Amino acid sequence: MNFIRHAVATVIAIGFVVVSISTASAINIKKVKSKSGITAWLVEDHTVPMIAFEFLFKGGSSADPKDKQGLSNFLSATMDEGAGELDSSAFQQRLSDLSVKLSFENGRDYFYGSMKTLTRNRDEAFGLLKLALNKPRFDKEPVERMRRQLVISLKRAATRPRTIAARAWSRSLIGDHPYAGSSDGTVAGIMAITADDLKAAKNRLIARDGLMVAVSGDIDAKSLARLLDDTFGDLPEKSGMPEVPDVTYNEKGSINVIEQNIPQSIIQFGHKGIMRDDPDFIPVFVMNFILGGGGFGSRLTEEVREKRGLSYSVYSALSPRDHGAFFFGTAATVNKRVAETIKVIKQQIARMAKDGPTAKELEAAKNYLTGSYPLRFDSNTKIASQLLGLQQTRRGIHYVENRNQLIRQVTLQQVRKAAAKLLKPDSLIFTIVGKPEGIKSSAN
Repeated sequence: MNFIRHAVATVIAIGFVVVSISTASAINIKKVKSKSGITAWLVEDHTVPMIAFEFLFKGGSSADPKDKQGLSNFLSATMDEGAGELDSSAFQQRLSDLSVKLSFENGRDYFYGSMKTLTRNRDEAFGLLKLALNKPRFDKEPVERMRRQLVISLKRAATRPRTIAARAWSRSLIGDHPYAGSSDGTVAGIMAITADDLKAAKNRLIARDGLMVAVSGDIDAKSLARLLDDTFGDLPEKSGMPEVPDVTYNEKGSINVIEQNIPQSIIQFGHKGIMRDDPDFIPVFVMNFILGGGGFGSRLTEEVREKRGLSYSVYSALSPRDHGAFFFGTAATVNKRVAETIKVIKQQIARMAKDGPTAKELEAAKNYLTGSYPLRFDSNTKIASQLLGLQQTRRGIHYVENRNQLIRQVTLQQVRKAAAKLLKPDSLIFTIVGKPEGIKSSAN
């Protein structure tokens, strides 16, 4: 599963938040609003002549038509394949000549764009981005070329045991909801899509009401405000994307085996998760770090890998989305030890649900989570990506300033309560791809 980017007088208005990430550094987040009302979060950094520009539009693969699954993915692959008077070759050559990196990517609920440019080529780079957003060509040659590439990628993914396990697990948990399908689409869907479909999808999706922007680098607020209007000002005001329904969960535990003649079985497990706006989300986040999200320091790694040698890698994760949330994890083990691996995973989840972590585990987790946070902001690209993610998850401009304190304030009682709230051992769905010995599918 694919299981986190106001004008002073008449020009711009800027809100300032000085963020002390550590005693050694601080970033100054500015909220910039253009004349036409387009908002961006900006961190100025004039030490390197480079700008990282990240943006998104609300709407992604979850809104793809059922008979054309992969439309959002196809669109992301062709948006920079020629625009305006520049065909695909000329457009890509111009990007190369200017040392501009421009890309688009589809997600479940959002459509992402990213651009990096040297300061000296800034206006030309934004001009190319404007062309890609407003006048993509969707010529026959690049459309067919990208179609071939997407189909090859989909066919390869369809044979990977981990992909098979993830998709089957999703269907067991949420049925035919769009989240259960591949965000990249299907071969049949990609083959059915025409250039006219891509144009219509662009016109529905690329609109100002679902736009979020984050910028870091060698640019000031006044220049950014002008470029926001120049780049996005001609886009439609309202998106035409359809509504996506909320998830309905299967909360009955089961084991589902998909037989494949491979020496190791792939195991995916999990159940309903917790939404990001839930008041217990941060305690749950800390709890999951202790359970399976913290790598070699986690309980699952200690019990499954270190003590018993059952799996080289095992982890658990949280995946909150706009219309549903998931708690899931994966492991891989030799076929004859699948039953033992599942037993240990269930035991550790049940133990955490019943007793929560120890005070020592909680303190170690908080120290790591707060101490490692500055590493998310050690480059312009990372900063822009983090700021866009905070907008997407509605965290607010002060979240970076407050985040570590929120982690530090989590108590043992809160984490134990959150663990009992989230973790439901009897609701765990296990999907196994391989030839597990002594394991049979149970009824859902």
